[in-house]
Amino acid sequence: MGKATQKIVIIGAGGFARELAWLLGDINRANPSYELLGFVVSDLSLVGERDSRKQILGDYLWIEENLDRIDALAIGIATPSPRKKVATELEGRFPQLEWPSLVHPTARFDCSSAQIGRGVILCAGVIGTVNVMIEPFSMVNLACTIGHEVRIGQYTVINPTVNISGGVDLGEEVLVGVGAQILQYLRIGDKAKIGAGAVVTKDVASSETVIGIPPRSLRMESSFALRP
Repeated sequence: MGKATQKIVIIGAGGFARELAWLLGDINRANPSYELLGFVVSDLSLVGERDSRKQILGDYLWIEENLDRIDALAIGIATPSPRKKVATELEGRFPQLEWPSLVHPTARFDCSSAQIGRGVILCAGVIGTVNVMIEPFSMVNLACTIGHEVRIGQYTVINPTVNISGGVDLGEEVLVGVGAQILQYLRIGDKAKIGAGAVVTKDVASSETVIGIPPRSLRMESSFALRP
C-alpha cells in the first residue's frame, strides 16, 4: 500500500506562493506526496490585487479551526524577515504540524553529504555539489548553483540564477538578489543584502548592503531597494 499524501497549506498568496504551488505539482508528478488545500494569510485585510484571492482559505484562525484536516505547512514568502516571523509564530502556535523540506525533482546535489533543514525550499534547476548545509526555512530559487561546503543560514533567501562558490558561509536572514555571484570562502553576515547582479569579492558584514561590480556598500538608511 502506498504512502498517504500529506495535506499541506501554503502560507502567503503572492507570486512566490503560486510558484511554490507549481513546485508541489511537479513533486507530485514525480512521486505523489502532497495534497494542496490552498493558501492562508496572516491578515485578510492586507490581501492585494497581486494575491491569489480565489485560493485563499482564510487567516491563521482557519488553520486553528481545521487542524484535523492539515498535516503540514510551507512558507510561500520570498523575503527573509517575514519568513522568520511566520515560522516562529506558527511553529509555536501549531507544534503538531510538519514543515517538510520541498525539493524540486530537477534539483541536484550530493544527498549523502547534504544537510537539508525543515521548511527548506529548493526550486527547479538548483545545482549543489558536496557537503552543502541548508538550514531551516531558507529558500533557494530557480537555477542557482551552490558549491562545496556552502552553509546557507536559517531564513535566508537566494533569488534566481545566483552562483555561490565553494566554502561560502551565509548567515541568517540574508537576502541575495537575482544573478549575484559570491566568490569562494567568503562570510556573509546575518541580515546582509546582496544586490541583483553584484559580484561579491570580500566578506560582507552583518546588516550591510552591497551592490554593483565591483561591489560597494550602502548605508542601511539608504532608500535603495533590492530587486526581488
